[in-house]
Order: sequence, then structure tokens, then C-alpha cells
Amino acid sequence: MHGDLYLVRHGKTMFNEKRVIQGWCDAPLTREGEEQAERIGRYFEREGITFDHAYTSTLTRTQQTIERIVGMSYERVEDLREWGFGAFEGERVSLMPPFPWGDFYVPFGGEAQVDVRRRVSDALAQIMARPGHERVLAVSHGSACREFLTRWVPDGGFDHGKVPGNCSIMHFAFSEGMFELIEVIEQDRLRVLLGE
Repeated sequence: MHGDLYLVRHGKTMFNEKRVIQGWCDAPLTREGEEQAERIGRYFEREGITFDHAYTSTLTRTQQTIERIVGMSYERVEDLREWGFGAFEGERVSLMPPFPWGDFYVPFGGEAQVDVRRRVSDALAQIMARPGHERVLAVSHGSACREFLTRWVPDGGFDHGKVPGNCSIMHFAFSEGMFELIEVIEQDRLRVLLGE
């Protein structure tokens, strides 16, 4: 199977703005987050990029994002959720330890880093291997996207350990069960490309 995956981090949320750990709990998009998603929609339309299928995590912020990008039906996939931070969810971001987190959150009811990386990578590989999935849009989360990037992008190919900004587009080619990063387009670049 060959195809293109456009992986997008959800738009800015109220918790992003307040510097609160989200994980599996949810917060709505801010007006800025809605505008970020709408900008991606304008970019895809201008470039003539359409999708065979679309996916989000089961969390509302990804669904609000995709609904402002495209006007098509989408499937919710639990394994595209954000890293589960356990008891740290809803707390201030300032309480997070330095990255990489490894198994730090496990004793607090959260996930291990290797498990998040495997979960998201496996889910996207299974999606892309489905028949008729030549160009796919998926909306996920910051740390989930970072783990996917870490799995598939060699050191130096992307700013290693960096969380992609809200409503960043990560374009991957998929072939023979493998992903290759084509480009990452952040919101600042989208504004330039669209002349905004």
C-alpha cells in the first residue's frame, strides 16, 4: 500500500491557553484554535488537497478541529488519543518533569512513553494499510504527534523532542508499512503561504 498521511495536531484549546495538562481530559478550542483549523482548510482547498478518509481521536478537541478543516465524515479512533498523564491531568504544565518522560507517569496512573509511541504508530499504520486509503487526514494531539515523529523521523529530520505547534500539518508518505516525513507546516508558514 502507498499513500499520503496528513497528520494534524488539534487547534489551540482553553487548557493550552491556561497552561494546564490535558491528556485524556478535554477542553474546547479557543477562537484562535478554530481560526487555526479554518486556515488549514483554506490551505488544503487552495492546494487542491482532498482526502479519501478522515480520522480523529475520541477527544472533542480533535473533532472540533477536523470539522473546521473539512466537510466530510470521519471516524473516531481511541488509539489516536493524547498521552495519558494519570493524576497529572488538569494540573499546571509547570509540574511536568523535563522531557523525555519515559515511565514517569506510570506510577500516577498514566502511560509509559514507549507505549504511547507504539499505540499511535500502530494505529496510523493500520489506518493507512486499509484499502482505498491513498490520502488520509488524521487529527491527534501534541505529545502523541511528537511520539509518532520520534518513531519515524531520524535525528535531525525534525527538531527532535519538540511538540509540533497547535494545528501543525505533518505530511508523511506511507509505503510497505513505513512512514517517511515529507514536511511539517506550522501556522506561521501557513499564514505566509496564504498571504495572511
